[in-house]
Parts: sequence; structure tokens; C-alpha cells
Amino acid sequence: MTNTTRALAEFLAELRYEDIPDAVLDRCEELFLDWLGSALAGKDYAPIPIFERFALLMGPHAGKSEILTLRTSTSPYFAAFVNAAASHVVEQDDLHNSSVLHPGTVVFPAVLAAAQAEGKSGRELIVAAVAGYEAGIRIGESLGRSHYTIFHTTGTVGTLAAAVGVGKLLGFSSDDFMHALGSAGTQAAGLWEFLRDGADSKQLHTAKAAADGLLAAYMTADGLTGAQRIIDGKQGMAAGMSLDADPECLADQLGSRWALKETSFKFHASCRHTHPAADALLAVMEREGLDYSNISAVVTPVHQAAIDVLGPVDEPSTVHQAKFSMGTVLGLIAVHGKAGLEEFQTHALKDEEVAVFRRLVTMRLDPEVNEAYPSKWIGKVEVTTQNGQVHQATVRDPKGDPENTLSRTELEHKFRRLVGFSGAVDESESKQLVAFSWGLRELDSLPMLLTHA
Repeated sequence: MTNTTRALAEFLAELRYEDIPDAVLDRCEELFLDWLGSALAGKDYAPIPIFERFALLMGPHAGKSEILTLRTSTSPYFAAFVNAAASHVVEQDDLHNSSVLHPGTVVFPAVLAAAQAEGKSGRELIVAAVAGYEAGIRIGESLGRSHYTIFHTTGTVGTLAAAVGVGKLLGFSSDDFMHALGSAGTQAAGLWEFLRDGADSKQLHTAKAAADGLLAAYMTADGLTGAQRIIDGKQGMAAGMSLDADPECLADQLGSRWALKETSFKFHASCRHTHPAADALLAVMEREGLDYSNISAVVTPVHQAAIDVLGPVDEPSTVHQAKFSMGTVLGLIAVHGKAGLEEFQTHALKDEEVAVFRRLVTMRLDPEVNEAYPSKWIGKVEVTTQNGQVHQATVRDPKGDPENTLSRTELEHKFRRLVGFSGAVDESESKQLVAFSWGLRELDSLPMLLTHA
């Protein structure tokens, strides 16, 4: 038993805006815009209307928090619920490598909903988001690689990250954070089995994580107590959800290592496990001047988690399932030059050339790639041509990683692509939302972004 959970709670309670380096503040604004684009891209994308209808049925018809896709207001709980589902459906939301956590899709829906309801400033939202990222990432790292084999970390750990973000907005003490973590952790859930059926559970994971984390924080504020050792206790999360947990990760370099800054942006519109190989295939085809019609086989040396997550998807039956098919992603890259939202929507299931290429792709466990994961996500491909030549490529920093990040200009372009895909906002509104994000720290309060009273 360790005291690292308490150390984390004390750091969160003491965290102030002035403690956060400018580079982290900048990155937080960038991650907010990236999340906002992902949320708006989910408008009308199945199964998001189901989440919207549930919120309209069960929640209040008006409130202080905003459902972005509907341009309507409701309670913080249901705003977080829908916005979290919407921001995870097109597979363009951020990811932190070593925790294998999508922090933005659970933290920002919860803290935006609470900040709007509580009349908080942009700076207060940023501090809350930083707290949620810093806690969530370390908790994800502490649960180890084995956790991710069965559990969708964003669904499990995301509940605690959201609770921390909202708790920071509510001015929690270290004792409050301990209780909130306990109440969030006991709700944590999310299993990978949905991939085998192409089911919609992944969006339910993020919806519940954001909303239930918010629930845990608000109920803690009203006096609800929670388990004090929910992460590393004898019957806590690590005991039931991990085989290689390391509680020391919870307090790793608190205040000097800013894990939020390590978070990656997603370039391709697919599961992040496909991105390194996609970048490597692009590199080798460009370097060798290859056309997809001249390729007879592609082997992708990968880490074990890629096999665990992508392996169940053989012949995808839905567009979302296709985003978890290594062969489909590489087929889109080879045939169409990219694997973006439009390519998936138009070609992933209906393009015979993509289907043919998908069957040429196999994954193989690679010791170097597996050893480096999850700190580094290395991409490798071995491409065999019709005349028997073999070409190889390795990518050590996939596009979007901190070492190969997206600039603000590239993030603006990505935002416009995302909102253009769904038609959620017009060009004027798009410009306003970009300006809003870049000026987040200067706002005295968080207004409704799209909903008019």
C-alpha cells in the first residue's frame, strides 16, 4: 500500500493557474479546439441521435449547460453525456500514448458543462482541464498495459479524470478529491468486447465517463463519501482491473512533468493503433513511387495491444468498425492517399479496390515495437510488390505526436474539416469558435457557444 493517491489529491487541490507553464496553457487551448471540432463532427452521426433523444427524454428541457450538437440547453449531467459521446464517434479526438487514454473526450465535456452552469471563467476551465488530464493520465499509466487488454481505459479512467476536472471547478480540497475519486472509481466501466459486433458501446463509455465523473464531483460537494483507496486498495481498481499496476505512477513528477503537453492529436480518422502503420505506408509508397495496384502484400509489425484491439475486426460491417480494421485503413491510404472522414464514409465499405487491399494486409507482433509501447508508438511496414521486391519503412513519431505535432494552422484546418463534414456550423460560426478557443484564457465567463436563449 502506498500514499500516492493522497499525493495526487494534494497536488490537485493546490494547483493554481499561475503554476501552469505558458506552453501547457497554449496546449490546453489547442486541445480544447480539437475536442470541440470532434464534438461538432459527431452531429447526426450514428448513434449520437440516440444519446440526444435520451437526454431530451430524461433531462430538463432547459438549463445552464449546452448540448452542442442540438444547440439546446440542459443540465450539466446531460450536456456532458451527449457532448462526450459526440466527440468520440468520428475517431478524431486526442490520445495520450503511455496511458492509452483519450482525455479530451471525457474531461472537456464535463468541465465545460460545469463551467457554464457555475459561471466560471476561461482560466478556471483551463485549470480544471489541466487537473483532469494530469490525474487521468497518471491513473491510466498506473493501471498498466494489462488493464487495456480487457478494459477501454477512456471509459474506466475517464470517469476519474472527469470527476477531477469538475472537482477543481468546485474548489475541492485534497480530502474532497479523495472522496470524488472513490465515487468515480466505483462507477468506472468499459469493455472492449463491443468491437467484435461493431456495437455502439464506445460512445456509451465516454458519455457515461464524463457524466458519471461530473456526478461524483457534484455529489461529493454535497457530502457523499467515497473509498479512500479506490485505485490501489485491496479491492480497488488495480486489484480487479490490472495485472501489472504501479501505484507509484500516480505521483510521477507532479508539478514538473506536465502530461497534458504529451497528448497527441489524431491525424487519420481511425483508431490510433492504425496511425503508425498508416504513416509508414504513406512514407514507403512516396519514397518508392509505388501504386497500390503493384502491391501484393503488406505486413505491419505492431505491438500486442494493436493485435488485441484491431484483431477482432476481419471484415468490417459498419464505418465505425472499419476504423478498427488495419487492412481497411491501409487500403484507404493506399488507394485514396488518406484515411479521413470523407474517405471512410464513402469508400471504407463500398470500394472494391479498398476491400481487395484490405485482404493483403496482415499484422505481426514485433519485439521492438512491442517493447517501446506504450511510451512510443512505432510504425513499421514491409511492402511486397508484384515483382517480388520488398520495401520497408519505419516511423518513430507518427503525425500528431508531440515530436511531430500539428501546428495551430493545421489544427484550424482540421477543425474546419471536422465541422464541414457534419455541417454543424457555418463558416462564420467556425471562425468565431476558433477565435473563442484561442482566447479561452481571457474569458470572464463561459457562454453558450451555439445556443441562443
